[in-house]
Amino acid sequence: MATTNSTTVACKGPMKATSEGAWQGDDPLHYALPLIILQICLVVVVTRTLAFLLRPLRQPRVVAEIIGGILLGPSALGRNKRFLDSVFPNQSLTVLDTVANLGLLFFLFLVGLELDLRAIRRTGKKALAIALAGISLPFVLGIGTSVVLRTTVVKGTRQGPFLVFMGVALSITAFPVLARILAELKLLTTDLGRMAMSAAAVNDVAAWILLALAVALSGSGSPLVSLWVLLSGAAFVALAAILLRPALAWMARRCLDGEPVKESYICATLATVLAAGFVTDTIGIHALFGAFIVGIIVPKDGPFAGVLIEKVEDLISGLFLPLYFVSSGLKTNVATISGARSWGLLVLVITNACLGKIAGTVIVSLIVRIPVREALTLGFLMNTKGLVELIVLNIGKDRKVLNDESFAILVLMALFTTFITTPIVMAIYKPARRGTPYKHRTVERADAESELRVLACFHGNCNIPTMINLIESSRGTRRRRVTVYAMHLIELSERSSAISMVHKARRNGLPFWNKLNRGAAGNGDQVVVAFEAYQQLSSVAIRPMTAISDLHTIHEDIVASAIQKRVALIILPFHKTQSPDGSLESLGTAYQNVNQRVLRHAPCSVAILVDRGLGGAVQVLASDVSYAIAVLFFGGPDDREALAYGARMAEHPGIALTVVRFLLPPPSGEVDADESAADGAALSDLVNKRPENSPSVEYEEQAVAERAEVMRAIKALGRCNLFLVGRSPQSGVPRLVERTDCAELGPVGSYLACSEFSTSASVLVIQRYDSSADPSMLVEEVAEIEDVPDTPVPAMTPGSSHRPLEIEK
Repeated sequence: MATTNSTTVACKGPMKATSEGAWQGDDPLHYALPLIILQICLVVVVTRTLAFLLRPLRQPRVVAEIIGGILLGPSALGRNKRFLDSVFPNQSLTVLDTVANLGLLFFLFLVGLELDLRAIRRTGKKALAIALAGISLPFVLGIGTSVVLRTTVVKGTRQGPFLVFMGVALSITAFPVLARILAELKLLTTDLGRMAMSAAAVNDVAAWILLALAVALSGSGSPLVSLWVLLSGAAFVALAAILLRPALAWMARRCLDGEPVKESYICATLATVLAAGFVTDTIGIHALFGAFIVGIIVPKDGPFAGVLIEKVEDLISGLFLPLYFVSSGLKTNVATISGARSWGLLVLVITNACLGKIAGTVIVSLIVRIPVREALTLGFLMNTKGLVELIVLNIGKDRKVLNDESFAILVLMALFTTFITTPIVMAIYKPARRGTPYKHRTVERADAESELRVLACFHGNCNIPTMINLIESSRGTRRRRVTVYAMHLIELSERSSAISMVHKARRNGLPFWNKLNRGAAGNGDQVVVAFEAYQQLSSVAIRPMTAISDLHTIHEDIVASAIQKRVALIILPFHKTQSPDGSLESLGTAYQNVNQRVLRHAPCSVAILVDRGLGGAVQVLASDVSYAIAVLFFGGPDDREALAYGARMAEHPGIALTVVRFLLPPPSGEVDADESAADGAALSDLVNKRPENSPSVEYEEQAVAERAEVMRAIKALGRCNLFLVGRSPQSGVPRLVERTDCAELGPVGSYLACSEFSTSASVLVIQRYDSSADPSMLVEEVAEIEDVPDTPVPAMTPGSSHRPLEIEK
């Protein structure tokens, strides 16, 4: 109780942690634990909803989180005093800020894990010059802007700290957000993307150094105290590099590929992050610096760093980090920006921020002979803001360097500059992927001795056994072996692990990355291990690689890779997987749409694999292969392609092939004589070669007139392991299922994949290459072009214009 002359004021004490429940008369919103749970749930719902709504605009999630924080604050919903006092009461803000900063602490640790100092040391002169220009000119304009703001809305603040904070706020480039935007736009592996990422990494380190200077100067002590803070910070970095890094390296060396990382190592590292935060907070340069430094010095080789990311990222990024944006949003009151003067200052800050970053980057880019369009694109990319910008502004707000109005102005500036990056870059720069024209785009070909190249795509480990068994069955006995590009399709997300893999892609210079040299890369991957093990036991050349992209555009990576690798067949996984009870469960329409887009734009033949466990759940040895395969032949180009693939599989000594030709009544109208002749020639060729090379091939004909007869003939084939069918057989084939949601499988494939057809056999639905398909909108075919390498290229400086390539013969 506080007493003044005649008035007694009740001061609210701190919140208790837990309530006794509503039945006992307690309001859960008056207790810390249930209130923070409600706040987390509300924040997650609001930010994820906004992210979904902004998805068509291809905005990074940080934009939705900043907007969500502002909407929950006094600028929108917080204008309702009842809402603000109930959900975000003043006495709960300490707990909210503590949890938010704890989440931020570990997120900055993840950012440090993503930042590889070796890449910064390899930065070329061009990227270094661009980074320095992108820092210096905005910093200078930030100083000029601070003079204007100090004479208008930030009167009375100390000049030195405010000057540095404004310079840092305008000169920052958000490294994680930039990586996400580049990956989203498929620019990460271009020369422009490599340049932007190298410059942003240098910019990120410089920004943290400048921020440490700003924090030291913002203290309330004398200049001598600020000097001691800076020296202590430098000493902490040196001691961390000398003492802490060897200990972390020792733990990393003891973590072997394919083996679980000891729980004690994870616990010790996370405790070290907290301890480092405590030390830097004691020094006076904020706890975030300690966590960031620990993340940087953790060795990036081996599985240790990857496991740390997997353990931390989902909980921190999904639940705790969004609280920081709300904490920032509660301090942001857009209503303080009122009147012509305030809005004019907002325009001035945005103009100076964009002008400094874009103009500085463009001018230096032109000096180092980067084309105008690429230079302008680079300028907008370097203008990306994000979480680090909010950290700077919140530290300035907490240290009384920024007031409410200047804080709101700078938050809106960060939001605006990040929001415009993606649409502007999409408008001004869209590089064409280039590939060389090639001849063999189908399995059926006149040159039977030529090499067969296959691009086999899969989503996860569950697809691997069937894919390897299918490849083994397809290797044939020809002199030229099969070459398989095994592409792991991974959806690009906001998770740090996805961004880390994207960084590996950038280092390899490909829109996908190979892991053939796992010892050097230090990244154990069970997917790659499985394919490498198979390659050692067979004559098939396996090239593992990974495509990391948004599901809406990952088909572009598949099509581009098919052209660049000159493959004849793309094998795609069906969007439904087999459940334990034998039924097929859908992964979602997004995966189905990927297959449909590839079918539409494919530069070669395409097969969709309905996986029901070909050969079981494990890889079958070559000597143990014993499969019964049936080709259902109705006629047409797609069926002939399926027949050619079946004939190749029949060369394997463990394959028994049955070809069933369905003789349908002549369709009404004109019959395509050329197609009929081609069907007859393909079947004659198979039958004529059967005695010599394919004794395991059986051929039969079935006369059918209606749907029931076709279904009965298919079921009469007995226990097959695999069905090969064409996607679009000749006209006149009766509809075998009344309704289907799998049009990409065609009439026969849809029946074989439906629940009505009870079987354990897998199905391969093949579409022959259609020359009318137009992949040119995705890949530009150029006659003279070097091929894309199959193994990681040597590290090249971003300033280098030449990159050594391995040419496929």
